Amino acid sequence: MGELRPLGDDLNEAPRALAEALRELFESLDVSVRRYAARRRLDPGTVSRYLNGTRLPPWQVISDLFTDVAEHRGTAVTTEAIELVRGLYGSAVDAASSPKHAVEILERQLADADHVSRRSSVRGDVLGDALLDRTQRIADLETRLNQLEVDRAAVQRRADEIAKAHPDVYGLLRERDALQFEVERLGAALEEAQAQRAAAEDRCELLERQLDAVEQATTAVLPPGRQGMPKILVVDDQPDNLLAMTAVLATLEQELVTVSSGREALKALLDHDDFAVIIMDVQMPEMDGYETCAHIKRRPRTRDVPIIFLTAMGTGSEHSARGYAAGAVDYISKPFDPWALRAKVAVFTSIYLERHGQ
Repeated sequence: MGELRPLGDDLNEAPRALAEALRELFESLDVSVRRYAARRRLDPGTVSRYLNGTRLPPWQVISDLFTDVAEHRGTAVTTEAIELVRGLYGSAVDAASSPKHAVEILERQLADADHVSRRSSVRGDVLGDALLDRTQRIADLETRLNQLEVDRAAVQRRADEIAKAHPDVYGLLRERDALQFEVERLGAALEEAQAQRAAAEDRCELLERQLDAVEQATTAVLPPGRQGMPKILVVDDQPDNLLAMTAVLATLEQELVTVSSGREALKALLDHDDFAVIIMDVQMPEMDGYETCAHIKRRPRTRDVPIIFLTAMGTGSEHSARGYAAGAVDYISKPFDPWALRAKVAVFTSIYLERHGQ
């Protein structure tokens, strides 16, 4: 995989133009695809697909390519060249996005949430049956123990005989204590399963509203120009990511407040109290997204503001579970789909306006 593969078949104009520009930059390095991939710790096949236009690279990959070209040439890449490629990249992102793609993303997330809900419901039924069985057994043991105590009190003089007649009294006490401990454990597990199912049901309802927003192919749930629209807070330490999200969300005609750190986000929440949603990067220096989210949820004034985690670490169950545990209500993976992101923001804006009677 040392040589460049031909450009992909049936490429649209925008992805083809971007791929041609990237190939020109790459060829100036005079290095094989495999060697460059090793240098940047990337998969050679992925790099090849970036360069033949069949896969859209993250902007960071393009930024690294500019850095390598400048180092190889011994001169900085011009501002005009960077702006040209940035424009081609934006066009390629828009061309790659569509309501159909966003629907596929949201439907996949809806299926995951429904699976969690059904699994939690089944687990709750099993725990409920086990809890009922243990409770009934405790009641039976209590009855037997009470009867033994009554017999011992009523016939004190026959205490020794009763003890001999019921040698298992201490064994029954130990069994009762063990069952009581198990009931407490099962009760806690049942509460956890019920809470998990309730959260999954809420997420299913939210995703269905987001799907409706995308399928209607509108940029916002509300008509443009409406007075009193809430703000959107965007938190990301990468200027390029802030620029991309600003471009995507500008069509919603809401004020965007962009900050580059968790501490700046906390300050922005002190200065404003009308945020409909917070879009937050997970991986940030000093204070990451999880820690920032925890601070926000501890403040009575801001704990009800919904938080969407924007993550490049994937949307596997271990990542989403940690995000929900930190207090986030939704997540979306990088590189993000503009239609899906706009749908999520529009739905949370609609929920904000419903709660505030606007």
